[in-house]
Amino acid sequence: MDAIASAEVLVTCPARNFVTLKITTVDGVVGWGDATLNGRELAVASYLRDHIAPLLIGRDSARIEDMWNYLFRGVYWRKGPITMTAIAAVDMALWDIKGKVAGLPVYQLLGGAARDGVLVYTHASGTDIGSLMDDIAAVKERGFKAIRAQTAVPGVEGTYGVKHGKYYEPASTSLPEEQSWSTEAYLNFAPTYLAKVREQFGFDFHLLHDVHHRLTPMEAARFGRSVEDVKLFWMEDPTPADNQESFRLIRSHTTTPVAVGEVLSSIWDIQHLVSEQLIDYIRLSVTHAGGITHMKKVFSFAELYQVRSGSHGPSDISPVGQAAAIHLDMAIPNFGIQEYMGYPDLVADVFHGGPTYEDGYLHPSEVPGLGIDYDEEVAAKFEYAPKYLPVARRLDGSVHDW
Repeated sequence: MDAIASAEVLVTCPARNFVTLKITTVDGVVGWGDATLNGRELAVASYLRDHIAPLLIGRDSARIEDMWNYLFRGVYWRKGPITMTAIAAVDMALWDIKGKVAGLPVYQLLGGAARDGVLVYTHASGTDIGSLMDDIAAVKERGFKAIRAQTAVPGVEGTYGVKHGKYYEPASTSLPEEQSWSTEAYLNFAPTYLAKVREQFGFDFHLLHDVHHRLTPMEAARFGRSVEDVKLFWMEDPTPADNQESFRLIRSHTTTPVAVGEVLSSIWDIQHLVSEQLIDYIRLSVTHAGGITHMKKVFSFAELYQVRSGSHGPSDISPVGQAAAIHLDMAIPNFGIQEYMGYPDLVADVFHGGPTYEDGYLHPSEVPGLGIDYDEEVAAKFEYAPKYLPVARRLDGSVHDW
């Protein structure tokens, strides 16, 4: 038995905040786990440091399934993004250790490669249609075969998904930014610019769009029908998933594929969406939904109903979490697509290694474990910076789903 000797929680901010768990075994093997939850980073850090880390010492690092159930079923307060992100960090770190002990990359431990590479989509956006077209052209030049397109809605300040600089980062360093929102303006404008994307660039790539929980089920049904000729790969989070039954209405009105789940954290959150085939892609992430152990079960469940993976993977999931996602993507039979935004240059000073990008695909590291290392000395130079995600308000001043 290679028992756990220590569990340390490390917080750093190389351009944005990341929470990382370091587990070290008695034999000196180190495993890394991602515990980053954008805008609530310190809540997860505290959960790990104050409640979970003391439970790990002396336990067998190889008993991953038992550890997952110990941390999930062994406490009264279950589920939720804070708990599931903390458990995910432990789970990733243990898989990293197991791979290093075995001398194999993690995807080999999950059954080996089911594909040659992981198809990824990235983000293109603009402050208007012209700048969106320029960004799409630049992204296509980099070889991406799948692109998410968003642009600012005229007269609506702070429209979701519009980059300011090279990377999209919605969190701000002050109190939450309060952004205006008009459903009517969005529904009138978004189908128009998506049609223009197809007119200019054709249909030889996958086009995605994120609604970001902004519509009611009937509004989402109208939107889905209005963009059917655009042949979206998916419309993402068209309405909040709190009421899973609401997706039945959307399904009955449009053939536009639906992707859901980035704010959900467990297999129970998507049970009816999947089993009743109300969605086409499930977007839970390894970092926010209990790690590799739990997500493999989610995808196996989804496979029964021909629902494919489309995992959440923005730059607020650390390179450790991204690496874990790619290892899992490589091994599952019902993989669909993986989100990939890239990171600001400073992030590479802290996180070394990981997947490599080539011509629209990510490829996992062949280094044993997750293939990621963490430079603690450099990370210590970047202090945590409080940041908040925005709040949306309708034009009448009332709060809306962001």
